[in-house]
Amino acid sequence: MVEGYVCGQDGKGLSNIDVLVKDTRVSYGQVVRTDGDGYYKAMFHLHNDNIGDPLLVEAKGEQQNLKVEFDPKDLESERKIRVNFGTGCDVSGPPIWLWWGGGAVVVAAGTIVGMKLVRSQRKQERSKGKSRRQRKA
Repeated sequence: MVEGYVCGQDGKGLSNIDVLVKDTRVSYGQVVRTDGDGYYKAMFHLHNDNIGDPLLVEAKGEQQNLKVEFDPKDLESERKIRVNFGTGCDVSGPPIWLWWGGGAVVVAAGTIVGMKLVRSQRKQERSKGKSRRQRKA
């Protein structure tokens, strides 16, 4: 699989951009289109004898020449190559809002658990104080 993003100068993904992915040794290629986030994916059926084949990836008039590389002994992992186009196109992980949102949920949950623990300890201290007073009387 060849996948990646096509981004503009502002670093945001460009939609509906044609991306050519071609194994030039066997003259097989395909044109795929980016989605709303600028992401594209092209699937190839590769055999072990395709290792080292020259791979051409082109978008927006920009070309990148690579070689097909994978571990022929690894039959479990997906064989992927990531190729990004454009400036600031470093979208290798989930969106930043997801990290901030997840962090906020963890902080909120920690706060609630902490408050319940403090209340529980205070309740135990009060009940111990009452039982001591009752023993003295």
